[in-house]
Amino acid sequence: MLFHLDKAGWPRIREETRALSHLALPMMVAQIAQVATGFVDTVMAGRVSTDDLAAVSLGASIFITVYVTLMGIVSALNPILSHQFGAGETRRIGETARQGLWFGLLLGCLGVLLMLAIQPLLRQWLSLPETVEDKVMLYIDGAAFGMPAAMMHRALHAFASSLNRPRPIMVVSLIALLLNIPLNYMLIHGLFGLPQLGGAGCGWATGVVMWFNAITLFVYLARNRALAGYGLTQQFSWPQWSRFPAMLKLGLPIGLSFFVEVSLFSFIALLIAQLGTLVVASHQAVLNFSSLIYMIPQSIATALTIRVGQSIGSGDYLQARLISGLGIALSIAAAVLTMLLVLLFRHQIIAMYSPDPAVVALGSTLMLFAAFYQLTDAMQTVASGALRGYKITTLPMAIHIVSFWGLGLGLGMVLGLTDWLLPRLGVHGFWAALVVSLSVAGLTLVGYLSHISRQRLHRQTL
Repeated sequence: MLFHLDKAGWPRIREETRALSHLALPMMVAQIAQVATGFVDTVMAGRVSTDDLAAVSLGASIFITVYVTLMGIVSALNPILSHQFGAGETRRIGETARQGLWFGLLLGCLGVLLMLAIQPLLRQWLSLPETVEDKVMLYIDGAAFGMPAAMMHRALHAFASSLNRPRPIMVVSLIALLLNIPLNYMLIHGLFGLPQLGGAGCGWATGVVMWFNAITLFVYLARNRALAGYGLTQQFSWPQWSRFPAMLKLGLPIGLSFFVEVSLFSFIALLIAQLGTLVVASHQAVLNFSSLIYMIPQSIATALTIRVGQSIGSGDYLQARLISGLGIALSIAAAVLTMLLVLLFRHQIIAMYSPDPAVVALGSTLMLFAAFYQLTDAMQTVASGALRGYKITTLPMAIHIVSFWGLGLGLGMVLGLTDWLLPRLGVHGFWAALVVSLSVAGLTLVGYLSHISRQRLHRQTL
């Protein structure tokens, strides 16, 4: 094995597995709950009409692209706070978290401007009926309303998780999911005096839920006695502008890595729009479920960022390497299970999204590609998370750009829209390119992580 877990000793491996599980499992539930709001949106819109499903698909693609990119930048707080926690710098953590809230608020406001500014360009690009385009824009308006809250919530997420307190995040996220369902229904159908927005109502429900998420989590953490010693609410702090460049330096490569990955899927959604609403709806159904199960390796990756960062903060590079190898092993085991799930139940999964037989038939074939890339997608996600714990973000960003845009998007356009290499494959060509790009990224990042962890350990022993 790249990380020689067998040499660490089973007691130490069991201990670290428990520590990772303590962090990863509640965050996995929280992240699944957050992504499940998109699942609920897609299912409820699909029950209205195929046009509403297509509108939510395209609107969600824009929202998710902006949200995930900015979330990546704010996630720079995870390694910063975990290093401080590992080094025992208790007094600095509260101020860092307060500045993180200002940082998230500013980025969230930037996200609102981006989502509003892109709408005229979208209308020029899309070749859909005007009624569908109007629903797309209305969805984006609603989601943009919640963007500042979403980024502040992410700063609070970093604070709680970096201090090994992920349960508040889980509880609040589950409550928010339960709120999203009736709110969707009321806004879709215009109940209790609310406007009847159709599928676009899902975007406004998302915006409201994001504000609920941020406010509730802040109150929860402020009243948590176990976190009182870190001083999150001990005092009020104005923005300290001198601290933001360091956050940007660490966070921008993470955000760009996230953007490259998520924009790959979003650009594909836009490129296949010309193939009709059937293809768009089928693609969105598969992508939405893939995003749901992606939360498993993503939660392991976040836990690795924290645990590796804490180990490095305390100066234990051997522990950091052990955690990295263990995280890779756990992610591969989980990916095998999700692969089998997708292969065995792909028809039933797609049928949850739409009763249209054509959508089920096309979506079931695309689910085969989603099953095949589970292993390497998990590897690249978890390796990136561990590298963030080392505060290494630039080279992983470059690997993501080459893999996702060069192979995923570039090769996808060649296979899906041209006859240059093979007869035009349509949407299947894009998904085949996804398998190739994720495989390259996964193998490269795991190899780089192994090299970095060995190098840092060697330097420590000199």
